[in-house]
Amino acid sequence: MPPEFVEMLRPFLKFAGDSPITPTSRLRDLGLDSMQEIELLFAVEDAFGVALPDEDLVDATFETAGSLWDVVERLRAPEPRAVAR
Repeated sequence: MPPEFVEMLRPFLKFAGDSPITPTSRLRDLGLDSMQEIELLFAVEDAFGVALPDEDLVDATFETAGSLWDVVERLRAPEPRAVAR
């Protein structure tokens, strides 16, 4: 996870303090609630230029810092181009 993603998470995680946020950090355990989840969603979409589709708006996406980053990274990946014949 890039440092800018981790720093973006920190304000939404009231129990994180100065402790490291790793891919296995459980966001709910660090204080993310359902209202902050929505705010975090908007922040992530704006910062990384992605739009999470409805099928990714599930608890599993927001379970850990790594699971959320995995979705963002997948959405940021360039689409394979069709080969012209």
